[in-house]
Amino acid sequence: MDFIPYGSQWIDDDDISEVVSVLKSNWITTGPKIKEFEDALCEYIGCRYCVAVNSGTSALDIAVQSLDLQEGSEIITTPFTFVATSNAIIYNRHKPIFADICSDTFNIDPEDIRRKITKNTKAIIYVDYAGQPCDIREIKEIADEFDLYLIEDACHAIGAEYKQKKVGNFADLTIFSFHPVKHITTGEGGAVVTDNKELYEKLSPLRTHGIDKNTMERFGPDASWAYDMKYLGRNYRITDFQAALGISQLKKLDGFIERRTELASIYKEHLSDIDFVSLPIVKNNIKHAFHIYTILLDKSINRDEFFKYMKAASIGVNVHYIPVYRHSYYVNNFDFDRTDFPVTEDIFKRIITLPLFPRMGLDNMEYIVETIKAYRK
Repeated sequence: MDFIPYGSQWIDDDDISEVVSVLKSNWITTGPKIKEFEDALCEYIGCRYCVAVNSGTSALDIAVQSLDLQEGSEIITTPFTFVATSNAIIYNRHKPIFADICSDTFNIDPEDIRRKITKNTKAIIYVDYAGQPCDIREIKEIADEFDLYLIEDACHAIGAEYKQKKVGNFADLTIFSFHPVKHITTGEGGAVVTDNKELYEKLSPLRTHGIDKNTMERFGPDASWAYDMKYLGRNYRITDFQAALGISQLKKLDGFIERRTELASIYKEHLSDIDFVSLPIVKNNIKHAFHIYTILLDKSINRDEFFKYMKAASIGVNVHYIPVYRHSYYVNNFDFDRTDFPVTEDIFKRIITLPLFPRMGLDNMEYIVETIKAYRK
């Protein structure tokens, strides 16, 4: 059996043709395809504004920066995420405050958010873990009560829905990622969406050095040489050929999610009778996007030995995630206590991510299932 990765892109001839077309054009970056991609994302999600950038991490960074919070503000987020989520807080000279997670969805626990709020709390960044939206109503109620900004890290959840409404329509700012293991890809890429015009007008220049005029506005015989740097921005621009790939991929997104859901259902059907495995749940009024498919091993199973066993069988299992506070940078610069996060610690020690991607064959699924079942025979 060839090695089965935990995630993989699906690029077809239509995608390649769109990219080649842009490469043959006069605009390969900062051109018209960027706006076309942003408009397509807005139409799909149902939001008003979108700023496409070169990564989900960059999107998180400018989202936090656009809030223009006082230095040292506290922002509550989950520790059970990729480091980029909380790093964006630190990039902007604020303080990450971690709240524990729910034992069923592994999303941030609204009750622990409430416990962690202080007079210095200014925002919440919640993460839709694995593609399942958080308890958004509860989180929004907390934000309204304490006058906090909300950022939704939906890098796992484009196309997901909460109460029949697409993710991207709830928080002040929502973040998406287009890395190759995500639902659609631009190679590397990301986006921030919002319905807030004031935030949008900050976000757009922040991706291009804080300059108030984009390249197309400064191009052509009638264009002026003048421009102004209004903010301390960075170069987070995405290219036109990446945007062309994104436009093409977006047309297939619903089909990709349908296939991911089908594969998740197959896992559920064939793994549900294994006594040492617990399967993910999907809450009511949720459309899960299934970015990843995780299982929990019984406490009698050594997760690291199981990981090695699966890798030896050429199955690309993974662990999502190492809690952020366990990383050396956080240990050396903060004083987080692991005992403050009992659910996160328990889940981390038992979790395994199984391969899941649209191009995955049923023969791969059967092999993975049979390999898991053989572990304790």
